[in-house]
Amino acid sequence: MADSVSHPPAIALMGPTASGKTELAVRLVRELPVEIISVDSVMVYRGMDIGSAKPEPEVLAEAPHRLIDFLDPAEACSAARFAELARQEMAEITAAGRIPLLVGGTMLYFRALIHGLSRLPAADVELRARLEQEAAEQGWAAMHARLAGVDPEAAARIHPNDPQRIQRALEVYELTGMPLSRLQQQNEPLPWQFVKLVLLPSDRAVLHERIARRFTRMLEMGFVQEVEALYARGDLHEQMPSIRAVGYRQLWHYLQGRINYTQMQEQGVAATRQLAKRQLTWLRSETGVQTFDALDTKNGDQVLKWLCDSPIDMG
Repeated sequence: MADSVSHPPAIALMGPTASGKTELAVRLVRELPVEIISVDSVMVYRGMDIGSAKPEPEVLAEAPHRLIDFLDPAEACSAARFAELARQEMAEITAAGRIPLLVGGTMLYFRALIHGLSRLPAADVELRARLEQEAAEQGWAAMHARLAGVDPEAAARIHPNDPQRIQRALEVYELTGMPLSRLQQQNEPLPWQFVKLVLLPSDRAVLHERIARRFTRMLEMGFVQEVEALYARGDLHEQMPSIRAVGYRQLWHYLQGRINYTQMQEQGVAATRQLAKRQLTWLRSETGVQTFDALDTKNGDQVLKWLCDSPIDMG
């Protein structure tokens, strides 16, 4: 490939939940000069280990994962923020003469990193109504001052008496976590040549069985106690991204007494299966991928052979 001369390689290993991404990633760490960057919107949180299927300490000792455990559950991590952090980690890995291996199932994070977020989000009716209400209470001058705090470049361009543009700039920032001025700029292409590997299950029923078994195993490992510790803090609520995560939301409702244990388990499995369905839909729309059967016990050998036979230098 022509780009291989100017751009170093990076590997994106994608797949639905419970498809065996971590196991394959560890195998690649053993065989290739790669370092793992986690692409998971729940593993970023400290104290959310069991429900996020965070690798065990012994696995992390052998195959360290970057971008896990760096946020408190009270914080939010936008796709834009993740993409910026991931670029920094990738640059550090490449500078050390190694290959970034991005592993996970948060497709929005992958999309933000590889393709960018230059497309502005559609209008959000509820958010606009809230911004209008806040403007009615505080005045548009105060809203313009708020905009100057998060996007000084846009605020400099937008007149304090232009409520429509102030509202849109604030809306874009709240929806994406990035300033409108930055999103309107042309995205710089990533200086890496991406190899996109996808694990897809040849039998969705088997994946569903894996999901059910894994959720039961999480409960046996102390998932309830993990969420109890979060619940007991008192500063977290179910509208936060961390608590809205699949599994955690159902445990939260159980601790609130809204559902019983059996309902929690059934709803947790169902929500995880729905997540897998959304992930599979997203993955099927991804272009330029090399697909492997997630259920094939020899997929590690197949991936390594494909990487070694590819025109991209894997070191």
